[in-house]
Amino acid sequence: MEAETKANGLEIAPATGKLGVLLVGLGAVSTTLVAGVEAIRRGISQPVGSLTQMGTIRLGKRTDNNVPRIKDFVPLASLEDVVFGAWDIFPDNAFEAAKKAGVLEKDLLEQVSEPLASLKPMPAVFEQSYVKRLHGENVKTGKNKMELAEQLIEDIARFKSANGCDRVVMVWAASTEVYLEASGCHLTTEAFEQALYDSDPAIAPSMIYAYAAIKSGVPFANGAPNLTADIPALTKLAEANGVPICGKDFKTGQTLMKTILAPGLKSRMLGLDGWYSTNILGNRDGEVLDDPESFKTKEESKLSVLEHILQPEVYPDLYEGFSHVVRINYYPPRGDNKEGWDNIDIFGWLGYKMQIKIDFLCRDSILAAPLALDLALFLDLAQRAGMRGIQEWLSFYFKAPQTAPGLYPEHDLFIQLMKLKNTLRHMMGEDLITHLGLEYYD
Repeated sequence: MEAETKANGLEIAPATGKLGVLLVGLGAVSTTLVAGVEAIRRGISQPVGSLTQMGTIRLGKRTDNNVPRIKDFVPLASLEDVVFGAWDIFPDNAFEAAKKAGVLEKDLLEQVSEPLASLKPMPAVFEQSYVKRLHGENVKTGKNKMELAEQLIEDIARFKSANGCDRVVMVWAASTEVYLEASGCHLTTEAFEQALYDSDPAIAPSMIYAYAAIKSGVPFANGAPNLTADIPALTKLAEANGVPICGKDFKTGQTLMKTILAPGLKSRMLGLDGWYSTNILGNRDGEVLDDPESFKTKEESKLSVLEHILQPEVYPDLYEGFSHVVRINYYPPRGDNKEGWDNIDIFGWLGYKMQIKIDFLCRDSILAAPLALDLALFLDLAQRAGMRGIQEWLSFYFKAPQTAPGLYPEHDLFIQLMKLKNTLRHMMGEDLITHLGLEYYD
């Protein structure tokens, strides 16, 4: 493939041909994504919420008025060239699954019914003990976990060939698994592969997908809080194989609000006594998180945000010992329309107490679908630019961003966005934006 060279930037191969997007899980998020892309292709809807499709990036000085769309600045794959595939434990095609998910209106689904109905999920790698509330029959069998990984590798190759794809990326949009901590078999690729042969319980299904993707040279994004690729065995394998990876846990509702508000409180040196958060949701995600072991995985992801942003060790007078409580309540009538309620107890000048109340009546999959799209397109760009391993510049999309070992994650949404856009400028050989502004007054 002919490389397109950028002055002082990276060599980025052009986005020619088709891009396959393989989705692990064909539930509410994935069907909302696929239906949305089909609707956008037909001019029925706009890609609201997608930075790659609607976002802009400033180049040079403010006085230059040079603010192109991101998709016109970096060589991203076109939506016209995206082809979807999926695995799921339920055999429903994407049209049937979307109707059951209940996110999108019937009229919209009918307009894109043909491509949705043609998307049938491949049998999934699944084990009941990792997601206890789900029961599906469209599941692979094998003598050990390595054989299951090899079946996924075959699925990827078959999908790529059958659809004439030049490149493929994989996005985990399936359920939250039970809580796992890194152990010995996660430290090296050799130990991990032996654990696959041994069907070690420390190897969760999501790790098998990540391994299959990386071995196939396919970039991988983890949209759930599972441990998955956040282990040395897989980060090292990704670097060795030249594969970009990122995660974890799509930042959509309540945590999005935290990463917007907490930086504001900290920037004005306002103190925090406590932040109580509760969620009500009734979709499949809510059902899975009703299991305490899956909830613990999600809780770890959601709890880390405030501590990293507020830095109580740096600002003990303002943030030391604040109370942070997170609850998730499964309430079936709510469906995908999640409610995130926050009570925030803050204090200001002379220690005087104040409160902030938030009631975010959000739609989980409507917020998550554009994130999955952006991650697929940006990971494809990263691979064409020769970037490998953990892509920290994509932290913007995650509750618990992956970082290099020993490096704390950046959770501040505004710093994350600056990091993302400066990475794009760097890739294209443009000057980074520091927002210093002194040059206007020289």
